Amino acid sequence: MVANNNGPKIQQEKVTVSAMIYLYCRKQHHSQHHQLCEECNDLLQYAMQRLTMCRFGEEKTTCERCPKHCYRKDYKHKIKQVMRYAGPRMLIYHPTMALRHLYKNLVSR
Repeated sequence: MVANNNGPKIQQEKVTVSAMIYLYCRKQHHSQHHQLCEECNDLLQYAMQRLTMCRFGEEKTTCERCPKHCYRKDYKHKIKQVMRYAGPRMLIYHPTMALRHLYKNLVSR
């Protein structure tokens, strides 16, 4: 694994995942703006750690296209829930981020 992977692509991925988790938590768990419930905060911390330790580093595709899924089964289920809910709504709340992510998903096929 790559230790302390903090390149610009990984940082952008972290921003996108964070926005999705915050959106999900605010709408599904009725958390306050810029605050997460304990469950979502745990998921966010786990996702940040996985991105920092990503073996592909700056060559990373989107998680959906990744050949090696690194999430534990329970976290994988949680992040899928978040992405299913927040993904389509990102076009409304964070359109630039959403389009960048969609483009990255298309070119990494």
